[in-house]
Amino acid sequence: MSTTTAETSADVTEHGSAGTPGKPGGHRKRTPLASLASHGILTAASLVALFPIAWLVFLSLGPDKDDYLHPGRIWSKMTFDNYSFVLQNTNFFDWLKSSLIVSLGTTVIGVLIAATTGYAVSRMRFPGYRKFMWVLLVTQMFPIAVLIVPMYQILSELQLIDTYLGLILVYCSTAVPYCAWLLKGYFDTIPFEIDEAGRVDGLTPFGTFARLILPLAKPGLAVAAFYSFITAFGEVAFATTFLLDDQKYTLAVGLQSFVSEHDAQRNLMAATAVLIAIPVSVFFYLVQKNLVTGLTAGGTKG
Repeated sequence: MSTTTAETSADVTEHGSAGTPGKPGGHRKRTPLASLASHGILTAASLVALFPIAWLVFLSLGPDKDDYLHPGRIWSKMTFDNYSFVLQNTNFFDWLKSSLIVSLGTTVIGVLIAATTGYAVSRMRFPGYRKFMWVLLVTQMFPIAVLIVPMYQILSELQLIDTYLGLILVYCSTAVPYCAWLLKGYFDTIPFEIDEAGRVDGLTPFGTFARLILPLAKPGLAVAAFYSFITAFGEVAFATTFLLDDQKYTLAVGLQSFVSEHDAQRNLMAATAVLIAIPVSVFFYLVQKNLVTGLTAGGTKG
């Protein structure tokens, strides 16, 4: 063994190898107090987030509409009658069907348009492409109250009032601009060499987009799909204005039927709200694997 090798081995033994936890050049080990504090903060945040949901479920088990004023009395008379009434004596399943048609339609059409728009702006340098993205962003500045009247006139001329397609197009006008910005940022993180490889293999620009880019952009597409679905599923103002037939009401509009000028059946509202949350929870479960990746990766480039 040479003198140099012996000295190097002695230095490693004395000072420790690089990257060893708790030593210079490595990661410091978290102290028990810091670990306890982080777990306490996370637990408190979880309780704050879950409390409204638990409270809503608890109120939905009260048989009387005024039980929310005296929640302590619910413990002795809990019942699922509110759920039975909503499912059997209201148009809940018609509302659910309408909500799913509108929400899924908005998701499919909105994500398709946003993906092609984001990809075009990310890869192609046509005149005014920067201004085009800013125009999309400006459309988000207008409040719903300002947009309802002109949109109603447009849909009326197109004979799309009281139709699912009309409502889907209205929701797409809200979802597409945000999703286009989101997906543009995500497409920027995908190396341009992949597009070049697709062209070398003889793929058209659309073929490259569909066969190479979209599979790599699943996390970004999942975020865009979730945003589009939530936007359409919980919206009230547009649905109330553009849907006239109570058989076509969405769940958010149907929920208003429990509130009148002089009365509010809050127990039934709570039960309906819990039922409404089920489809959203299922959709979130289906896309949750890609949500975190899509939210973080899309912001690395812009």
